[in-house]
Amino acid sequence: MPVDYHLAFNLAPVGLCLSRNRAIVDCNQQLCEMFGASRELLVGQSFQILYPSADEYERLGARMSPILNAHGHYADDRIMKRANGEVFWCHVTGRALNRAAPHAAGIWSFEDLSSRRPVKAELTAREREVAARLLDGMTSKEIGKALLISHRTVEIYRARLMRKYKASTTADLVHKLMAGSQ
Repeated sequence: MPVDYHLAFNLAPVGLCLSRNRAIVDCNQQLCEMFGASRELLVGQSFQILYPSADEYERLGARMSPILNAHGHYADDRIMKRANGEVFWCHVTGRALNRAAPHAAGIWSFEDLSSRRPVKAELTAREREVAARLLDGMTSKEIGKALLISHRTVEIYRARLMRKYKASTTADLVHKLMAGSQ
């Protein structure tokens, strides 16, 4: 029985996307549904349209490049933006087709985490980055190193997150971020 890879790509239960130079070359129906946009609207566009801000798009791209170069793959949980402007938590996994040129071409999967982790508080771009790394279990020093900021700056952002989520400890904050409650 011949395998129809195009059908498998289109009907996959997660959003799938082929990229070239951080632009969408092709995507499946699940990705379109997740982001609330048609395939015609997405194909040919920069990934930037899926991010809450241009700054986050640029910073994450710069941070991913050496990891893709070294390992050939990358994964994280991040906040993304639907076509209607709604933000949501998303697990993103990708593979560079050429590690020497990590953004030249790749394949990416997107899993909508909003049913398990809704975004309840209005967060800045940097707060979203710190929150994502807290959920990964990183310390302030590790987060600072990953984001190229001081651990004291990370602690300021963590304190802001704790106020916004009315959390008394970092563990309480992580629990509330996971649950999406304020």
